[in-house]
Amino acid sequence: MANILFVMTGADRWTLADGTQHPTGFWAEEAVVPFEAFTAAGHQVTVATPGGVVPPVDEASLSPEATGGAEAAAHLREAAAADFADPVALADVDLDGFDAVYVPGGHGPMEDLASDADSGRILARALREGKPLGVVCHGPAALLAATTDEGGNAFAGYRITAFSNAEEELAGNAAKARWLLQDRLTEAGLKVETGEPFAPHVVTDRTVVTGQNPASSALLAAELLKLLAAGSAS
Repeated sequence: MANILFVMTGADRWTLADGTQHPTGFWAEEAVVPFEAFTAAGHQVTVATPGGVVPPVDEASLSPEATGGAEAAAHLREAAAADFADPVALADVDLDGFDAVYVPGGHGPMEDLASDADSGRILARALREGKPLGVVCHGPAALLAATTDEGGNAFAGYRITAFSNAEEELAGNAAKARWLLQDRLTEAGLKVETGEPFAPHVVTDRTVVTGQNPASSALLAAELLKLLAAGSAS
């Protein structure tokens, strides 16, 4: 059995370019689908957030339109409330107790994890120690806080994917945002590779697995499980 750390946003508001705030949180599919895949495989999941606050779910991710129907929406709502209700504080996390790290998205990570020192410390150490790391959609914003001792980005040069500029445009968010994730990651030296908007797309570079959008969540979880299995076999 592996122990998997979920690093999740604690932000319930996303600050827009005009200074106003819009409700946000984690995107339900991106958290619940991998959680269920990992626990079904017999692994233990621990949730951690900045300050240990209960991670807020983005209500937009629970609509029938976003989930594919009322039944799926009801399942995600129930699972999101049950699975992530008792987080620990990121500041208290010792990575020695974990075999892998996973970061779901939603616009929330752009508000807190992008600049959270504890999250950055955890992700940089996971990378340095070769622990499998899965990150999806807007979750790669957390990679921006992972720095080297010299002050550069720990993930510079890695091939990744993330929610793309094209998807922000199609979703009507590009003009509202203070900054776009794809641009900021590229500026930090990461090699962002994007696929068809809103279609499943996963990039694996060594022990780092990234997914472009919510539709990538199941595929990303499967890839992370493969890395865990390979590590156990070696």
